[in-house]
Amino acid sequence: MDLQATSAYAQRQRVLAVLIDHPASTFELRDRYSVMMPAARVIELREQGHEILTQRRNLSDRFGRIHPRVAVYVLVRLAQQKELVA
Repeated sequence: MDLQATSAYAQRQRVLAVLIDHPASTFELRDRYSVMMPAARVIELREQGHEILTQRRNLSDRFGRIHPRVAVYVLVRLAQQKELVA
């Protein structure tokens, strides 16, 4: 996975690859995968037909501070494909 590319396209590809593997929080997408605006990339993926749920959780950031209602994204279905999560 190319973490150097900063285009919206490259960031969408990273988000989708991560979500295919596992649910991911805003913190994880920013810190580990260099996606600066995860919510915007998720909206764009939804517009492409991917079904992505947003769950809200209280999570710690990399400094140990608790943040309420952090978005955790869950891929339910790829565009024009079968359901991934029951």
